[in-house]
Amino acid sequence: MKKFMKIISSLLLASVIITGCQTAPKEEVKTKYQDTFFEYFDTVTTVIGYTDTQEEFDAYFIEIKEEFKRLHELFDIYNTYEGVNNLKTINDHAGKEPVKVDQTIIDLLKFSKEWYGKTNGKANIAMGAVLRVWSEYREVAEFDPNQAELPPMDLLEEKNAHTDIEKVIIDEAAGTVYLEDPLMSLDVGAVAKGYSAEYVADKMREKGFTSLIISAGGNVKALDKPLDGVRDRWGIGIQNPDENIFTGAASLDTVFANNIAVVTSGDYQRFYVVDGKKYHHLIDAATLMPGTQFKAVTVVMEDSGLADFMSTTLFLSSREEGEEMLSQIEGAHALWVTHDNEIILSDGFSSMLKSGGASGAD
Repeated sequence: MKKFMKIISSLLLASVIITGCQTAPKEEVKTKYQDTFFEYFDTVTTVIGYTDTQEEFDAYFIEIKEEFKRLHELFDIYNTYEGVNNLKTINDHAGKEPVKVDQTIIDLLKFSKEWYGKTNGKANIAMGAVLRVWSEYREVAEFDPNQAELPPMDLLEEKNAHTDIEKVIIDEAAGTVYLEDPLMSLDVGAVAKGYSAEYVADKMREKGFTSLIISAGGNVKALDKPLDGVRDRWGIGIQNPDENIFTGAASLDTVFANNIAVVTSGDYQRFYVVDGKKYHHLIDAATLMPGTQFKAVTVVMEDSGLADFMSTTLFLSSREEGEEMLSQIEGAHALWVTHDNEIILSDGFSSMLKSGGASGAD
């Protein structure tokens, strides 16, 4: 059920709406190609791009897939890989010794600590001990719904005593990471997919593949523009959290933009049910329970890693807190969906949306 639900939600979130427009000037035109892989970050990753030939697209696709494989192995907290010191290696050595790691891990951890400090601490990569408890209870329920239970609060509080992000010690000169608390662990689920999509998109830009969309489990990163000779902007759908593969994949709206990331966090992605109530995977650091303020929050900004981090943060924050944090980030926007199905937009976002008159044309 776990992988089934993830694949459903990821396929919906990866749905990029390509709408027809008619007035863009004639310029370079290439052919659209698309491919998908399922192996990494336990989600569906879709690549859409414009190239001269299928062979050119396939070569780029292979590179993208290989980069996601490498990042998946580095950021994995469950599995070890021969010759790789990853996040699981760091967790396994908590309280024992520093672990020498790839610079990519250091960059991700520094990024996450920096934005934890700049926001309200809702997205904490050091909450692994608490998140592992919720994951274990969810897995039991998915295997046998009759055994579905909530984690005891005293257990969650015990684990929460080992989530101090200041005890994540990064020695960049030595290339090491050390967890001072032997009972703490890292979990980068709130940022890893978006960060990886941004990282890979940057690599592709360096190689000249810039008419490109990467969608990793609903973390959508779009570069430049679609080279179809028609449109000047990509159209990226925002999923309706009440829709699924059985009832349809209707979008709430469509974002039209280039060089942009669109990331959604919602209560419909990973969850289980206890006594008729749904308990999802986005855990509030203050209550140690799933966030209850919104059905979904979509964040739009240039950087996919930051959009991923902020979508979790805003989902677990009040709208007022979220608007204040967004105001500190240039070009950042959000769409909130309440439990009453009210849609709330941040200031200035409407002009980028189909509902506000935006399109893929000039």
